[in-house]
Amino acid sequence: MKITIEGASPAFEEKLLRLVAEHRHELAVTQDPGWNEDRAELFLRSTTEGARALLLRVVDGGGWADAEELRAELDSFRGATIALSRALQRGARQGHWPENTPAPAEVVYDEKNPSWQRAQGYHMSTETLAAFQVAFDRLTL
Repeated sequence: MKITIEGASPAFEEKLLRLVAEHRHELAVTQDPGWNEDRAELFLRSTTEGARALLLRVVDGGGWADAEELRAELDSFRGATIALSRALQRGARQGHWPENTPAPAEVVYDEKNPSWQRAQGYHMSTETLAAFQVAFDRLTL
């Protein structure tokens, strides 16, 4: 039997996962590592202002933010990227999302110059973008 549940609240998800844990010896359970609106909102609330600013630029750019523009706006985005990594790890440790959940935005490097790893920008997938657009809307209400 395969069950897919979409749009569940975090409280419902927690209760369901507890029930599944009681029957873990009878079941094979995998949790979707993708981003949804609830996870994205929780992620944004759990990270720093600089990290949120970086992600907002990616979201406002339709899934892309140019690194030079980010550097000009944020001075350095090293602190923001560290905060993003830590929030992702912390959320997995706390059970908010699976450990194999990808970072919401991935750094893009110059493929023509692999020896000099300077970011060209940040990219967010279409599915992740939709979740984070909703999450940012929720934060501004």
